[in-house]
Amino acid sequence: MRTGVWLVGARGSVATTSIVGALALRAGLTDPTGCVTELPELRGPALPTFADLVLGGHDVVACPLSKRAEALAAAGVLPGRLLDALSAELAGVEAALRPAPTEGTQAERAAAVARDLTDFRSRHALDRVVVVNVSTTEPAATAHPAHHDLAALRDTLAGPAEVLPASSLYAYAAFTAGCPYVDFTPSTGARLPALAALAEERGLPYAGNDGKTGETLVKAVLAPMFAMRNLAVRSWSGLNLLGGGDGAALAEPAANAAKVSSKQRVLGETLGYVPQGDTRIDYVEDLGDFKTAWDLITFAGFLGTRMRMEFTWHGCDSALAAPLVLDLARLTAAAHAAGRRGPLAELAFFFKDGIDAPAHSLAEQWTVLCDFVAGLHAGAGR
Repeated sequence: MRTGVWLVGARGSVATTSIVGALALRAGLTDPTGCVTELPELRGPALPTFADLVLGGHDVVACPLSKRAEALAAAGVLPGRLLDALSAELAGVEAALRPAPTEGTQAERAAAVARDLTDFRSRHALDRVVVVNVSTTEPAATAHPAHHDLAALRDTLAGPAEVLPASSLYAYAAFTAGCPYVDFTPSTGARLPALAALAEERGLPYAGNDGKTGETLVKAVLAPMFAMRNLAVRSWSGLNLLGGGDGAALAEPAANAAKVSSKQRVLGETLGYVPQGDTRIDYVEDLGDFKTAWDLITFAGFLGTRMRMEFTWHGCDSALAAPLVLDLARLTAAAHAAGRRGPLAELAFFFKDGIDAPAHSLAEQWTVLCDFVAGLHAGAGR
């Protein structure tokens, strides 16, 4: 199943790590550590192989992919040995990248993106293309009446108004081109009624939002523990320190607020109440592509005895995110091949704020995911 993976933000850290990782896996130069779809519970005939993946994408910047990869190698994110071994393959992906359209109305820009997607699909004889947004986090979208009606949205996009944020315009273009869409960011993406209607009209699946890679991953494991032991969480506060492009973007207050909202939601949904405390995100340029999170939890047990727990998470965001990007592309492609349309709620395992998430603890989400993928494999075997 030849599958295109079209990355929005293709020259960023997460996309570059995903591209190098996919090429290394295809060449047998690394093992699939971190790729959930390579676990025995999920591996099977419904998923495209790494050799089936063809990579392309859009970006607003023009820095060569090889230079971006060299910078990540110098920062300790990518193994330097891979860059020489994969230089020809990286050049091939570079040739498939396109500048993000910036001129004209939003309708004209969406049409240009859709043309790039259909050209990519036909040029490489692909069965399908999955569009994955790994671009910079946006502020929450400003409400607009056209967000609720597909016909009104089409009319409005043809005018001068900027009615859709970039993530949603890419979702619109992807659906127009017949491509499934995945949002790995907390941006609005496909989470608008008009875009849901377009996905339904075109018979396309979509998934999101905001990849669960660090502190929130730990929250999704620990919060159910407190709930199942009937311990009262009185406060839960977190401090996140990160550098890199994502950290710089999150220094902007509106984007920061969108990210914090996504990170905090898991507690209220899992515990059934919202404890005191908040999550804070600070930009520390010197950390580069690495991040540190420190959380303090206070809780009460039997007879009201006060206790506390704290944890520290040190991680490389790109190395944590990249294998999940490949997982989501493979799973969404398999869902599309199986005829699924609409939100893929079963993929909530991968997200902080999964669309229509059927469960909120990581263990419950894992069970849902395994059942979903087993069904895909069973259908592929018939």
